Amino acid sequence: MENFIIEVNEELAKERIDKMVASKFPDVSRSRIQKWIEDGDILVNEEKVRTNYKLRVGDVIACEVPETEDMDLEPENIPLDIVYEDHDIIVVNKPRGMVVHPAVGNFKGTLVNALLYHCDDLSGINGVNRPGIVHRIDKDTSGLLVCAKNDTAHVDLCEQLKNKTVNRKYFALVHGVIEHDSFTIDAPIGRDEKDRQKMAVTARNSRNAITHAKVIERFKDATLIECTLETGRTHQIRVHMQYIKYPLVGDPKYSYRSTPDCGGQLLHAHELTLVHPITKEVMTFNADMPDIMKEKINLVREGGLKAISKE
Repeated sequence: MENFIIEVNEELAKERIDKMVASKFPDVSRSRIQKWIEDGDILVNEEKVRTNYKLRVGDVIACEVPETEDMDLEPENIPLDIVYEDHDIIVVNKPRGMVVHPAVGNFKGTLVNALLYHCDDLSGINGVNRPGIVHRIDKDTSGLLVCAKNDTAHVDLCEQLKNKTVNRKYFALVHGVIEHDSFTIDAPIGRDEKDRQKMAVTARNSRNAITHAKVIERFKDATLIECTLETGRTHQIRVHMQYIKYPLVGDPKYSYRSTPDCGGQLLHAHELTLVHPITKEVMTFNADMPDIMKEKINLVREGGLKAISKE
């Protein structure tokens, strides 16, 4: 199946999204295309839309349909670091290197595969390929995720994310010594026009993005910071820190070419605060950063980034 990214021009404006996509896949039924849209395999401006959404000039349509639809997902006995669980939600501390849900190239070993083995049921709102998934973090980012065990919980948690009442805090190690003790980055994020596989700060086809940060510790040539997300855009912290010239250490996509090989960006979601979707209790969860991140930080503390590069 050929995926695509299209910027809507005047010719396509006012056409329904499902009708426009159907013109690209003449052998696919309209109902199947509508399911792609409902499942989030087709996004407009990085967001899910209704199947009858009418396109506007400047909209960016991203179609990333899985090679295999409605995959027969296999439960896998993969150990989970469960921080909290009840009848409605499960909060896990995802390890670095684990993909959240199956997709092309990652059909096994994902968080979803592990959840299916552990849980009797998960919400189905995000489709059969993403049961229970309310929000995501990158493969090489570790830390806290909340998943829904029924549709009622899923809807409520999504509303909380939309209304910005879910509080997420991350630890990040970045290149350079940041002078300010605290700061806010308010810069819109959208697809990088030169590389569609990346995001960037841009005024074109973008959405507002706000990251609050404070310095935890300064080193010779790096800084440990804590970031609090006010919005939840794709790669937000990674893009924002690159934008202000303090990219994440180990980030293969947004950092310097000479960045030390740390197995991915040194970024950890350490705190998650939400309102329980059923009991309405305010709950805060914490997860210590992984040992490998602690080890890298200790090496930087003792000898700077060169201490990592020599490994």
